[in-house]
Amino acid sequence: MESMESRVREFISTTFPVDAGEELATHQNLLDAGVVDSIGVLTIVTWIEETFEVTVDDEDVLPENLGSIAGIVAYVERKQQEAA
Repeated sequence: MESMESRVREFISTTFPVDAGEELATHQNLLDAGVVDSIGVLTIVTWIEETFEVTVDDEDVLPENLGSIAGIVAYVERKQQEAA
């Protein structure tokens, strides 16, 4: 089974323009790197909700939750545990 990190990484790299051959670091800030903008954050929120069937609350839309691949993975895992 594909790991959550690889699913998130694949989504980010196929949805947002990343230089060919550039590998995003797991903890790299996607906003600071210019990979994602504010509209991109909303795209990530929608994808998380549809893919992992969790609700992203407005107060959870924070850089520490959605600003890096590692942050997204940790956030989704936490939301899944809360729902279980």
